[in-house]
Amino acid sequence: MKAIPLILACLFCAAALDAASPPPKPNIIVILADDLGYGDLGCYGHPTIRTPHLDRMAAEGMRFTDFYSAAEVCTPSRAALLTGRYPIRSGMAHNQFRVLRTRSTGHLPAEEITLPELLRPAGYTTGMVGKWHLGVWYFNPDGHPRRHGFDMFLGVPHSNDMDPTAGAPKGASGRPDPNPAWWSVPLYRNEELAARPADQTQLTRLYTEEALKFIRDHKRQPFFLYFAHTFPHVPLFASAQFRGSSRRGLYGDVVEEIDSSVGQILETLRREGLAGNTLVFFTSDNGPWLIMNQQGGSAGLLREGKGSTWEGGLRVPAIAWWPGRIKAGVVNTNLMSMLDLFPTAVKLAGAELPRGRIIDGCDQSAALLDSARSPRRSMFYYRGTRLYAVRKDQWKLHLLTQKGYGQSQPDAHEPPLLFDLNADPGEHFNLSTNHPAVVASLLEEIEAHRATIVPVPSQLESLRQDNGVASK
Repeated sequence: MKAIPLILACLFCAAALDAASPPPKPNIIVILADDLGYGDLGCYGHPTIRTPHLDRMAAEGMRFTDFYSAAEVCTPSRAALLTGRYPIRSGMAHNQFRVLRTRSTGHLPAEEITLPELLRPAGYTTGMVGKWHLGVWYFNPDGHPRRHGFDMFLGVPHSNDMDPTAGAPKGASGRPDPNPAWWSVPLYRNEELAARPADQTQLTRLYTEEALKFIRDHKRQPFFLYFAHTFPHVPLFASAQFRGSSRRGLYGDVVEEIDSSVGQILETLRREGLAGNTLVFFTSDNGPWLIMNQQGGSAGLLREGKGSTWEGGLRVPAIAWWPGRIKAGVVNTNLMSMLDLFPTAVKLAGAELPRGRIIDGCDQSAALLDSARSPRRSMFYYRGTRLYAVRKDQWKLHLLTQKGYGQSQPDAHEPPLLFDLNADPGEHFNLSTNHPAVVASLLEEIEAHRATIVPVPSQLESLRQDNGVASK
């Protein structure tokens, strides 16, 4: 009988210690599609592409209507995601040529502090699967993901259309023929070449298997996984299981295979008992590549696509999922950006933001967790080395408008164009003469923002040289 009080006392002490211990740090997974448009998922209104897993993810979590990439093309948007900073601050933005090429020696500067570099000291294992496009390491080793905070890497250095073999025939678009025989994109495991050419029909499957392995191997410790799909960037490839399965053709096949990959990630988290402690965020690096015609996607009701500073170039689908923490079925209409993922993840991980540098992202952890104290982002700047447009609340002001990727030089507007994106998300009706006070206020915001920009001349010079652009 004397043992009973002792047992009760031990149980009480254990319960008290457990109550006093901090909650476990959440796992964080960011899944990034390449060139997926705002209108390409079922939960965003596409009539023929079937995305049941992403639709379920949205139904169980939070879907965003006004979420923006930080740039309209690959390299700068990825730099912004990993640093929380507009890409001009790191030198990963420029105007004439906007992505790193296969022989580029430029890369994300070592001075930039990436999300995995902040999470590792907080106890996180960090892994990356997929497309990097922030440095070609076989020309400059400092461009490798493992030099920027990742413990492991399986993927490709750049876009899948950047390594045509000699003599590749041109298709109707003027680009090399989308046939596996003509592409030699290399696949790397860490620093070692795993395959060249990579079989692009198997890339989504290989990436997914590696991601699942990473989750299972590190399920007993907090982890950060950055899963950057190669597709639906052109040229398009789908595995035999998905090829010919979609009513939308090959593009739909590719998107439906990505949807299946997301489903496998979420199911593995459920099966391993990790769903309640894992934030999964799905989005795209920029809008759809419309000049690829049927090989490109859809921006839905938004204007233009990839490479453009109209809404279709930067506003992208986004879904957050964290069962038990993010309420199910929420449609978030607040302004948010890819820039915000950096400080949000840092906050959730219990880490600290770097000091002495401007972070353009806003901590949105409270917004995800449905707090009434949630701070709102009110401003977003559409910019490369030049500032094209600004959004504040529902108002968007264009100083310059850039049409889609590979099209004409930007058009300047004096007076600027003003659109009410709540009433007119397709940007059809210029209201600048109706609201001169709004125009004046936004111009003041632009000047205040410009005063914070200090370009990185060495990086910009490197990018110009890499791409055959004369120094200025």
